[in-house]
Amino acid sequence: MAQPVSAGRLKPAGIPGPGMPMVAMYHSVEPCRSDPYRVTVSPQRFEQQMRWLARRGLRGAAVREVLAARAAGAGQGLVGLTFDDGYTDFARYALPVLHRLGFTATVFVIAGRLGGHNSWDPDGPRKPLMDAGLVREVADAGIEIGSHGLRHVRLPEAPAALGAEVGVSRDILQAVTGQPVPGFCYPYGAVDDAAVQQVRAAGYDYACAIWPSPHTGRHALPRSYVGEADGPSRLWAKAVRHRLTWAYRSRRNSAALRSPATPVG
Repeated sequence: MAQPVSAGRLKPAGIPGPGMPMVAMYHSVEPCRSDPYRVTVSPQRFEQQMRWLARRGLRGAAVREVLAARAAGAGQGLVGLTFDDGYTDFARYALPVLHRLGFTATVFVIAGRLGGHNSWDPDGPRKPLMDAGLVREVADAGIEIGSHGLRHVRLPEAPAALGAEVGVSRDILQAVTGQPVPGFCYPYGAVDDAAVQQVRAAGYDYACAIWPSPHTGRHALPRSYVGEADGPSRLWAKAVRHRLTWAYRSRRNSAALRSPATPVG
């Protein structure tokens, strides 16, 4: 199927969109025959997706880098790359591609399951998680490490565990890497007021969710899912959708600020 005429000329400023950076959400990168949860991208497809960005003058980057650049009035050519759960396959298959292209990324690690596996996916193939040594190696290789909690649970369903899931997980990962852990990622994208407040109180600079919500902002950044089916045309469509969505929201918010207050009564 032919791409739109402008697809090949997509400018760096054309992807992130006004007011909200574009952040791609990955999980696992490895050869895989069974993937009922659609969390796996093959190494060949992943490299194709990364090269699609590079051909358009875009660079994949860690979330903290994207946010810092945008705060400085730059960063329009950056696309955030995130990898949830901290699978060992990141080091084998994704990291070499990122290094070849000069990209970085953020890996959100489950601090209480280091060296374990994805037991929360009962129907999926068992995928090993990075142990402490591999997390340290990945961090030393220039990849940002963020927290994905302690156990991979929905935070709104575990209010008594919020402190540990958010705060203790960060302490563990900072001890493992010897580096700051500035970002948090809500497991399953499940977020509520209490979770956002806990993340802020713990001192995280930002947090990633999945979908836009009433909590959307620096501590609940929406992300774009990227899977095995996402070839060039679908990547283009997701980039355009992101831009149009946030351009519309930006105009709507600006119009609301300009409108006179409606009298009450």
